[in-house]
Parts: sequence; structure tokens; C-alpha cells
Amino acid sequence: MNQRSLAVIGGGAAGLLAAGLAANGGCRVTLFESNRQLGRKLRITGKGRCNLTNACDMPDFLEKIPHGNRFLYSAISRFTPYDVIDFFESRGVRLKIERGNRVFPQSDQANEVVQALIDDCRRGDVTIRRMRVKELLLEKDRVAGVSTDKKQFIFDRVLIATGGCSYPGTGSTGDGYHFAKQAGHTVSPLRPSLVPLITKEKWPTRVQGLSLRNVRLTVMDTDHDKRIYFQQGEALFTHFGVSGPLVLQASALMDDMRPGRYQLQFDLKPALTEEMLEQRILREWNRASGKTIGNLMRTLLPSKLILPVCQLAKIPIGQLGSQMTKLQRKQLITVLKQLPLTVEGFKSWEEAIITSGGISLREINPKTMESKRKKGLYFAGEILDIDGYTGGFNLQIAWATAAAAARAICEDHKI
Repeated sequence: MNQRSLAVIGGGAAGLLAAGLAANGGCRVTLFESNRQLGRKLRITGKGRCNLTNACDMPDFLEKIPHGNRFLYSAISRFTPYDVIDFFESRGVRLKIERGNRVFPQSDQANEVVQALIDDCRRGDVTIRRMRVKELLLEKDRVAGVSTDKKQFIFDRVLIATGGCSYPGTGSTGDGYHFAKQAGHTVSPLRPSLVPLITKEKWPTRVQGLSLRNVRLTVMDTDHDKRIYFQQGEALFTHFGVSGPLVLQASALMDDMRPGRYQLQFDLKPALTEEMLEQRILREWNRASGKTIGNLMRTLLPSKLILPVCQLAKIPIGQLGSQMTKLQRKQLITVLKQLPLTVEGFKSWEEAIITSGGISLREINPKTMESKRKKGLYFAGEILDIDGYTGGFNLQIAWATAAAAARAICEDHKI
């Protein structure tokens, strides 16, 4: 039997894993990568530490995938987070589990993860070509190979793992969407996700750099008068608006962005009900009635946030606490429990962690990642219309879909 040939387009997380698995499973694999460095985006994930998966059970994992979780079920059932952990540890990468079940290399070095994948490709004798693929070679009902600036290459199978549009400086140029459309696939609208948010209000500029822990964020979709997000965690004020883990996760649910559609409400005191907060204010401020509201607020808030909160509550910070009226106290409590911000838009692709949108999942076999439009054509990773929250979920999507494709491609061989 002739050895099956495979072209993998893209030397990122999904492409490297699939190339190594397929090559060690008996396929003759050529990996095409236009960057000088393999795994360039992977090397900077998790601020260079590489949060490579999330060690939670299947129901919890799928809850963290707002788009495409049903499609993903088959692939992730066969290459779970624990399979990913076993894969890397068996290749010498010692791992650790941190808060939120996030998995990192013990070395805190993303390069170690990339090197393990490259070593796996070397063991399988993968050919690496530093070329940019320009077009797919297509026959009537199947893929036949790829075309580069220099020449054409004939292959039995082609796997597209070119990533999305996020972090374009790492080589995510969107080429894969062009290839998919060339093969007759539908590409759903693309937008940045897990991305900081620009706010209409300008006061966050005055408190930029302030990080808040244990706050609760509610996001309202005003088009449908519906709450779409409600979580507790960390947030960060910036010169343009807001960022931080809570904000990045919330951005994944903001479809069809337009200025003013999404309203943010930060509960700065989630452990206290409004009644409990009022009693605390009355109790503490009565003991120091001679102090101004600005001074008294130091018992409730970081100093940077006192002026914006007082301004939103329409209370002079120089007013004595003993002179605070019942109406003013109610206004203050409302702001502390529902600090409002209006979303003007997303920050740029350069700051987005992932791409939301991509190749329509209805046109791909969820068990094999093979195209339903062209035989022998496969997809894996961020190019698919699947995305998850922060915490290792998106890399797990890349690993699981790449493994599913590699298994299917080498169906006559054991992986």
C-alpha cells in the first residue's frame, strides 16, 4: 500500500500537533509555514507561559465554549484535556495545574511546549517547507494539492490549520479563509474575541492601571433587554476602557457589536446586599461623622475610584459624611452595586486573543474534521467557527480538532 501524503498548511498549535501525529501514524507529511519561526503565536500565549489546556470535566469544559460546543463534543471526547496532559508529559514537558484548573508547563516557558511539538514532527520525519501557500489545487470533488509562489505540490490530503485573524503580527493573515472559500465553504462573519473593550465613558482613563479583584460583571444586551453575562472575578481599567479576565470572557458573547448595544455593570461589593452595604455605611460613617465623604470612601474603595464613583452618584467628595441624605446614600449604593459603562466597540485584532466566527461547522464532519464540500480536505484549530473563554479552552479546541483530523487522515494506520 502506498504511503498516504498529507500537506499541513500552518505551523501553529493545531498544525504542529496534527503533522506530528499523522507522520508518526504512517503518513508522509509536509508542513508549509511562511513564518521563519514555527509556533510563533503559541510561544506568546499565556504571556509566554502557555496555558495549554484546562483540567476540568467534559460538562464544565463545554460550558466554556459559547460557540460550537455541540460540534466539538466528538473531537474532545476522543482527545480530552487529560489526553493533552498525557501527550505532553510523555514527551518530557512537566506540567502543573493552577487556579481555575489552568494547565501550564512547570518551567512557565511556552517554548518548551513548542519544542515538544517540533520534536514530534522530527521523529515522524515531517518535511518543513518555508513557503506561503497561495491556492489549493482542486479537482471536481476533491483536493489534489497546494500551489505556492515557487511550484505546485500534489498530495492525497490537505489540512488547513492557518489560525484566524488575531495577533496578525504572528502570521495570522486570514489565508485559510481564502482557501476555504475557494473550496466552496461558507465563512461566517469574523470578529475579534477575548478582547478588551472601548467604553463611551472617558473616566476610566483617569483610573487606568487600576485592577479590581472579586468584582461581579453583568453585561446587558439592550437590543433584546437580556442579560448575557454574569460572573465574578478580576477587571482592569485602561486608557481606552476596560480589560482583564472578566471583560475578555464577556467579549466572547458580544455578537453584532455596535456602539451602545452592550451595557456593563460592575458590582464593586458582590459579597454585600444593598441592605448590608447601607448598614455598613451608616455604622462606619457615624463613627467618623466629622470626615468628608471623600475620606470616608477610603473604607470602601481604592483611592483612584473615589472621585469617579462620587461623580456618578452626584455626591460632592468634600461634603461631610454626616450631611449625606438618604437619597444620596441610595444613589451611592446603586453606583457601588451597578457601576455603569457603555461599550463603544472592541479593541483591534492586534489585541484580540482569538477570532470568533470562521468556517461553517455545518460543512464539516465533526468526527473527522473533513470538508463536506471537497474530499481529502480537512480543517483544524482557530479557523473553525468555534471559540471558548480564556483559561486554556481555545488551545484545547486546537489540540482536539487537530487530533481528530490526524486520526481520520491516517485511518489505515494506528495513531
